[in-house]
Amino acid sequence: MKKIGLYGQNIRVENLSYLIRFLEYMDKRSIEVHIEQLFLKTLKGFKVLKALDTPSFSEEKTLDKDFQLVFTFGGDGTILSALTFVRDSGIPIVGVNTGNLGFLATFNKNAFIEKLDRILEQKLQPIARSLLWVESNEEIFKKKFMPFALNECAVLRKETTAMITVEAYINEEFLTSYWADGLILSTPTGSTGYSLSCGGPIIIPENKNFVLTPVAPHNLFARPLIIPDDQRIRLKVHSRTQDYSLSLDARIQSLKTQTELTIKKAPFNIYIIQDEGQTYYKTLREKLLWGADQRN
Repeated sequence: MKKIGLYGQNIRVENLSYLIRFLEYMDKRSIEVHIEQLFLKTLKGFKVLKALDTPSFSEEKTLDKDFQLVFTFGGDGTILSALTFVRDSGIPIVGVNTGNLGFLATFNKNAFIEKLDRILEQKLQPIARSLLWVESNEEIFKKKFMPFALNECAVLRKETTAMITVEAYINEEFLTSYWADGLILSTPTGSTGYSLSCGGPIIIPENKNFVLTPVAPHNLFARPLIIPDDQRIRLKVHSRTQDYSLSLDARIQSLKTQTELTIKKAPFNIYIIQDEGQTYYKTLREKLLWGADQRN
């Protein structure tokens, strides 16, 4: 293994030591580290890393299949942002958790250095995660990003306190009209995110499903709906204003109400390397505090 990527959005001073150890480890093994352009600029702002001289990548000079791995320093949001560089390359992601949650970034910052040999020797198998793909009768994101999402696609009211109406069709059969603040279409990976906070179910990542979850619905019979991931979902939005918001994970764009969306399973997966022994059920117990008595 000779070439890896490194991505982060920000880094606290107390986490610099972990990053320095990581870079020293790679240098000793003659592994070429390419750091995302803006993150590299951030790192050079620290006195101990001012002389950091390394190649970089960016939206214009993005990652290709010559990269064996991409390491992220941060939390789950950092991984979601890194996907805009990884795209459909198939490069596995190693998430080092310097944030708070860690459903996706499962490698503990205090212990991951000791596990680097096994990671680089490809002893840990990447886990495939399905994605959503959005098509539209209008251009979205102006081709700056591929229109996919690992967690969820959400349509939301914009510049109004009034509800919007979202007509939902599944495989061109009319499902219902949601009167709500918005509607979320989530993957199993995203079921523990925005969808969960709106009353959606937790779906194990191996399941081949999506879930439709309304946001603060006025029609009280509207409940989250689990559907197979081979279905196509078409959405039409009606609002008192001319615009609504479309979010794909961490990316958001304003769209006109005449813009219809068709959402389906993406033709490629994202691959995330999970820490040894950190099963999905263990993550749920730890992160959601299952079985913990907060009274003690």
